[in-house]
Amino acid sequence: MAAELVLLSPLDGWAAPLAEVPDPVFAQAMLGDGVAVDPTGSVLHAPCDGVVISVHAARHAVSLRAEGGVELLMHVGLDTVTLGGAGFEVHVAEGQAVRAGERLISFDLAVLADRAKSLITPIIVTDAAGRSIAARTTGAAVKAGDRLLTLSAPLGAVETSVAAGPELTRAIVVPLAHGLHARPAARVADVARRFQAEVSLLALNRRANARSPVGIMSLGLRHGDSVTLAAAGPDAAAALEALAELIEGGMGEGAPIRKAAAAPALESAPAKRAGLARLKGVMASPGLAVGKAVRLFVEELAVVEAGQGAAQERAALDAAVAAVAGRIARQAESGEDQARRAILGAHAAFLDDPELTGHAARLIGEGKSAGFAWRSAIGAYIEALRGLGDRRIAERVDDLLDLERRVLLVLAGEEDRGPDLPPGAILLAEELLPSQLMGLDAGRLAGICTAKGGPTSHVAILAASMGVPAVVAAGAGVAAINEGTSLILDADAGLLHVAPDAKALETAQTTLALRAERRAAARLASREDCRMADGTRIKVYANLGSVADAEAAEAAGAEGCGLLRTEFLFLERESAPDEDEQAERYGAIAAAMGGRPLIIRLLDVGGDKTASYLPIGPEENPALGVRGVRVLMRRPQVLKTQLRAILRGAPHAKIMVPMVASLSELRAVRAALDEARREMGRVGRSDLGVMIETPAAAAITDLLAAEADFLSVGTNDLTQYALAMDRGNPDLAGEIDALHPAVLRMIAQASEGGRKHALWTGVCGGLAGDLAAVPILIGLGVSELSMPSAAIPEAKALIRTLSPQACANLARKALDQPSPEAVRALSNTFLTGEA
Repeated sequence: MAAELVLLSPLDGWAAPLAEVPDPVFAQAMLGDGVAVDPTGSVLHAPCDGVVISVHAARHAVSLRAEGGVELLMHVGLDTVTLGGAGFEVHVAEGQAVRAGERLISFDLAVLADRAKSLITPIIVTDAAGRSIAARTTGAAVKAGDRLLTLSAPLGAVETSVAAGPELTRAIVVPLAHGLHARPAARVADVARRFQAEVSLLALNRRANARSPVGIMSLGLRHGDSVTLAAAGPDAAAALEALAELIEGGMGEGAPIRKAAAAPALESAPAKRAGLARLKGVMASPGLAVGKAVRLFVEELAVVEAGQGAAQERAALDAAVAAVAGRIARQAESGEDQARRAILGAHAAFLDDPELTGHAARLIGEGKSAGFAWRSAIGAYIEALRGLGDRRIAERVDDLLDLERRVLLVLAGEEDRGPDLPPGAILLAEELLPSQLMGLDAGRLAGICTAKGGPTSHVAILAASMGVPAVVAAGAGVAAINEGTSLILDADAGLLHVAPDAKALETAQTTLALRAERRAAARLASREDCRMADGTRIKVYANLGSVADAEAAEAAGAEGCGLLRTEFLFLERESAPDEDEQAERYGAIAAAMGGRPLIIRLLDVGGDKTASYLPIGPEENPALGVRGVRVLMRRPQVLKTQLRAILRGAPHAKIMVPMVASLSELRAVRAALDEARREMGRVGRSDLGVMIETPAAAAITDLLAAEADFLSVGTNDLTQYALAMDRGNPDLAGEIDALHPAVLRMIAQASEGGRKHALWTGVCGGLAGDLAAVPILIGLGVSELSMPSAAIPEAKALIRTLSPQACANLARKALDQPSPEAVRALSNTFLTGEA
């Protein structure tokens, strides 16, 4: 029998379990099992006899092939690829045979300690060649040459010198549309492991062990490539037959695919490249994450219909509702996050709704159980919301489903325990409820991907406030992903990469490291004024909705507030805030901004933002109904009270009018503002600006600019109206992109209209915080960008590298592109310096 394989420590240092490596790719054994060494020495030695497979171009990692085909990866430090080879010296070359203890790489500990994320060095068995790790040294000091890992003899293996019978071969052609990438390679390896025979794939003058997914992928086999299967051993013929049938059958990815109905592919849109299966969804919270799949697919709770007496059932329901209300109150008190508290406040208001509890009580009186009555009452509300025809309002169904589940769990005497998350978990679910997300360990949650859901749901808002990348509406393929599968979540692109190969994982980790490095540098300079490379001033402001937001904006380097949403004062309450309350709150936010410029948007309700004390009649299409300034025109006292409160609490603030579509609306607000000033004995004039968020406003910007004091483009609404696509509709969300040339042309028109009257134009919609859009917006004549606070440092850092002329040239090209995808590609090329 083949002997055990002993691997020696390649370094002096402290041996640690792989799980302690602060990087999910290694800690979760995505590349293979092994150990790690926190080095005290500065030379990486060969842990055994072998052949050098590869030396990374950045000189920080080396792979070896040992006896029997065992393959090893040694990765010096974490994120050391970003050093570009600095501090490293390589002593070997690819293809070179080495002896145990021979020098592979030398490195400068001081350089790595200063510039790398960590010095800890994973030693990974990327291909065990049928062996398993029988023993390992951890939690102890080691010297180079000490025993570190022991790999067992391969099960069922025979000495290589003993004849295993003739090698049988079979030639096939790869029919898979995307070749033998990660998922098919894993399936081939799984089948190969079922046989005693040693099976290999031969192609392009190279040979790969069929039990090694990485080895198979390294052949780079594409659709139409010829490959020879070779097998030797007692069941060689059966192994060849099974593998040939598997590969020639296409594994659901043949070209053309003939078995799609039998095995749905992990793809909800045509978005795949060789070596990488992926799902296409919609970004709900930006960012990039690498981790392993953790599934949260819960079954519906069962309830019995018949009750056990009205008094008993009513008491049970009252107790359950009170218990949930108490938990919500405690959650709200324990957290400072504004979004979290607002959502919990909405849930508390739902629980206290007399119509909801009254409906349930009536059903209990008719002999129904508490659970059945509660579910029926909630269900009636759900159907009512869904019947409104507004997808953003329909997304609030999640909140009702959340409350339904929480109360039913209390009635059943059960706890809603979420999954135990490993570090770097990417949570997969059909839909995620707000309470489920709030109950998770945010420190271990790397990302979220749901099959359903919308980008403006409360879960999306929570994920963004937590800084957790999230993709929603990724389709049924989410449910087909197995627990523990390696994933890359690229929320910025709305993509979930499934079972990525080693190269993709390394690329993602490098990107994460570079982003972290860039963000750190940007934060250091975030408080400096923002000027372009030639000194041109570009103001970078923050979008705010609370005092906490203002404090975060000040810390992030915001130069002012370009959009204070005042709805936070008006929603989720029974009556409108009076003048004193508003004045006090505006004053507190102004104080938190430390005297910096402040632009306050007048109340913008209607559509998906409703207030019970400002009733709006039924509308077939609320997005095109009574919204923004139209509400204020119908309720002049609400407008007057708000104007007086702003003049009292933040007298230096500029005031902005939402949803303007005609010059008469601007004039009406100006008249009300002037009247408020006269009544208060104020002299002078307050700046009054217009939000350009309707196509009508964009078309008449030159007329509006003649009487306005400034212009600010609200790209969120402008995009949905320009493209006739509801931005709250998850079925369309993937197609709604504010970089659409039609939207950019409207922004250009607005900017030109402002220039005619020497007015500055800003952008306060979501596009302002999109780095790909920043140079284009500047090139279109925008001189003020207002964005979420988290985006400010990087936006400032980018702007400092730009020149006005280059931005103008880019903007002209962008206006002539055929699609938003083409605009993004153009901008990305510009930003990477490839243009």
